[in-house]
Parts: sequence; structure tokens; C-alpha cells
Amino acid sequence: MNLRELRQRELRLLRHYTRCQLGMTPQAFYAKWNVSHAQIALICGCSQPTVDRWFSQGTNRRSPSAVHLRRLAEMDLLWECYEAIPPALLKRICPTQLESR
Repeated sequence: MNLRELRQRELRLLRHYTRCQLGMTPQAFYAKWNVSHAQIALICGCSQPTVDRWFSQGTNRRSPSAVHLRRLAEMDLLWECYEAIPPALLKRICPTQLESR
């Protein structure tokens, strides 16, 4: 296995990435896109009752984790910018799953 040494470029990008707070609330995502709670659950990799609790009021209310906020922001970015993403990058993001444009 050929391990690549981290150079200044990679270390700089690592610092930038770890400071990046990419996230979108379920409420903002829901307001922007015509999606159901079931679809938000699919994007976030959780159950629909979990998503329902993100939107509920009172004692049943829960907050999404940073992972869920990031997944929603990533899907928003993909939906917003899909056509502008070069095909080679799309292949790297998801080599076997993305359909052709």
C-alpha cells in the first residue's frame, strides 16, 4: 500500500475542513424544498418519527445532530448545484449510484 505523506496543502485543507460548519436545519430544508418528513428521514439516515420530533413542540421535541444538519446541507448543495458539478467529481462522490444526467 502506498501511503501519501501529508504536505502543507493537505494540512491546510484539513484545518479548513475541520472549521467548516456546513449545516442546514430541517425547518430551513423543509421550507426550501417540497419534501416530506419521510424524505428528510431518508436523507438523514434516521426514522420518520425522529424527524417528526425535530418539528414537534413541547416535551417530545428533539434537536437533530450535527451529522443530520450536515447531510441536509450536503443534499441542498447537490440539488442546488448538481449540473455544475463536473462528471469526474460526481463519479468520485458516488461511483456506482448516480444516474447519468
